[in-house]
Amino acid sequence: MNLLPTSITRVIESFERLPGIGPKSATRLAFYLLHMPKEDVERFADALIKLKNGTKLCSVCKNVCEEDPCPICTNPGRDHTTLCVVEQPTDVLAIEKTGVFHGVYHVLHGLIDPLNNIGPDEIYIHELLKRVASIELRVKEIIFALNSTMESEATIMYVSKQLSAIRLQRSDMKITRLAHGLPIGADIEYADEVTLKRAMEGRREY
Repeated sequence: MNLLPTSITRVIESFERLPGIGPKSATRLAFYLLHMPKEDVERFADALIKLKNGTKLCSVCKNVCEEDPCPICTNPGRDHTTLCVVEQPTDVLAIEKTGVFHGVYHVLHGLIDPLNNIGPDEIYIHELLKRVASIELRVKEIIFALNSTMESEATIMYVSKQLSAIRLQRSDMKITRLAHGLPIGADIEYADEVTLKRAMEGRREY
């Protein structure tokens, strides 16, 4: 028999769907909201609704933004010939904090992961290939700023193979990746600014 009201149970179940939130944490969060003033809960609910309705993916780089294209893609001061490939939008925020990268980005929103049935079609790889193949953009360097995992390696190898024909036509285009500074298994999102700065400055050709 469920001793909790249905409304509370539904909130707990909703929190449990979030990454890193177990049953106990979900229950604590639900009861925390229950004891919050009604006005605060309504503001919280309104913020969640605006999160979905007020944001979109940039049609160019696939980063989360309010205006399409995003401010980075429309910034004439950025180096549009240098393209940094990241897994998630949070990685863009982390790299931007270092202040050392002045190119543009492409957000994959995931990595190739055959064990979880995630292939190239499930993430924004084909859009990346189209950007690189664009004659107008003239990409000179592709930087893979991905976490040090097997999935990252598989993704880099796939993209590199797909770009082999383009690289034969463009002798000045190179593919690099972050070098020292990021330990195996570390997430870019949680790396400090100094570590990211050294990794970006010490990138090597792939």
